[in-house]
Amino acid sequence: MAVVTEPPSPPATEGRRLLVAVLGATFFVRFAFGLTVAVFASYIAGASSGIDTGIVGTVGLVSAMAPIGEFSTVLFSGTAADRYGRVPVLVAGMAGAAGLFALVSLTRDPVTLALLNLLFGVTSGAILAASLAVVAGEAFAPETGFEMGRFDAMNLLGWIGGFAVGFGFLGTLPNDGLAWVFRGGALLLLAGVLIALRAGRRRLEPRLNPRANLGQIRRAITDRAVLLVTVPWFVIYLLLGTVFVFLGSAATGAGLPTVEIAALIGGGGAILLATQPYFGRLADRFGRMRLMTVGTIGFVGVLACAVLLQSYGPRPELLGALGVSALAALAYGPAALAALAELAQSYSRATTMAVYTLTISLGMIVGLALSTTLYARFGAVGLDAFFGSIAVALVGLTVARAATLGARPPPVTTPAR
Repeated sequence: MAVVTEPPSPPATEGRRLLVAVLGATFFVRFAFGLTVAVFASYIAGASSGIDTGIVGTVGLVSAMAPIGEFSTVLFSGTAADRYGRVPVLVAGMAGAAGLFALVSLTRDPVTLALLNLLFGVTSGAILAASLAVVAGEAFAPETGFEMGRFDAMNLLGWIGGFAVGFGFLGTLPNDGLAWVFRGGALLLLAGVLIALRAGRRRLEPRLNPRANLGQIRRAITDRAVLLVTVPWFVIYLLLGTVFVFLGSAATGAGLPTVEIAALIGGGGAILLATQPYFGRLADRFGRMRLMTVGTIGFVGVLACAVLLQSYGPRPELLGALGVSALAALAYGPAALAALAELAQSYSRATTMAVYTLTISLGMIVGLALSTTLYARFGAVGLDAFFGSIAVALVGLTVARAATLGARPPPVTTPAR
C-alpha cells in the first residue's frame, strides 16, 4: 500500500501569503470571540447591569462548557490537522463556530446554551491548533519569535478589541438586543473563513501524515520539555478565565461607564499590537527563557498589585506599578509560543501546538471553579489566596524550566543588530 506523504514546502511567497492570511483570520476569529464573551454573562442572566448572586453558578457552568469542549477534543483536532491538512481544519472550525454563534442568538435557555457552548469549544480548539501549526510551519526559523509575536498580537488584539466593543454594546444596547452581537460575531467568523480560503486554496487537498496518531498524542503530552512550556499557561488562565467571563458584568455593576472601559481596553489592544512582535524579536535575539522569566516577573507583579488595589484602592503608585507589571507580563507569550514551536519540530506540529490550547482551556475551567468557590466561601481573603497560589506556581514552573536548560541561557538564534 502506497504511503502518501506531505508534499514539499511551497514557494516562499505562497507560504508568506498564507501566514499573513492566518494572522488576519485570527484577528477576526478572536474579535468575534471577545465580542460575544464580553456580553455572554449578561445574555444568560437577562440583565446588562450586574449579576444576581443566584445566577452566578449558572453563568459559570454555561461559560465553562466551551473550555470543556475545547480541552477534551483539541488534541484530536491537532492530530486531524497534521493528518489531513491545517487549512481544511482551520476553515471547518471557523465555519462551524459561525453557525453556532447564529444558533446562540436564537435562544437564552441555559441548557441549550450550554450544549452550543460545548460544541463551540470543539471548533475553537480546532481553529487555534490549526492556526498555530500554520504559523510554526511557515515562519522562517531565525524569526520564529517575531512571527509568534505577530500571531499573539493578532490573537490578543482581537480578544481585547472584541471585549472593548462588547462593553460598549452593554452600555448602549438593551439586553433584548444582545442577540445581534452574536449574529455580528458569526459574520466576522465568516470573514475569517473567506480570508483563509483565498490564501490557502492550494492547501485544501488532504495531506496524509501516517505518523499523526494516538501515539503521537501520548508522546506530546508526556514530554517534559513540552509540559514545562505549556503548563504555565494553565496557571495563567486560572486567572484569565474568571476575568473573561465576569469582567463586563462586574464593571457595569460597579457603576463604571462602559464607554470609558471600552476606551481603556482598546488602548491596551494598541499596546499589544506594538509590543508583541517586539518581544518576539527580543526572544529571537536573547533567548526564550530570558523573556519568559521577564514575563513571569510581570505576572507576579500584576497579581501583587491586584491584591494591594483590593486593600488600598486605586492609589496612583499602585496603578503605575500595575501598568509596568502588565507590560512586562506581555513578554511571556511570544517567547513561550516560539519555544513550543521549536519543540514541535520532532512531533506533528498541530498535535504539539494543541497541548498549549489544552492547557489554557483547562485553566479556564479550573479557574472559574476555584475563584467562584473561594470567593463564595471566604470573600476577599479567598481571592487573595487564589492570586497568591497562581504567583507561587508561576515562579516554581519558571525555575523548573530554567533548571532543565542548565546554568547557561538558551542559544541566541539571531545576531545582535
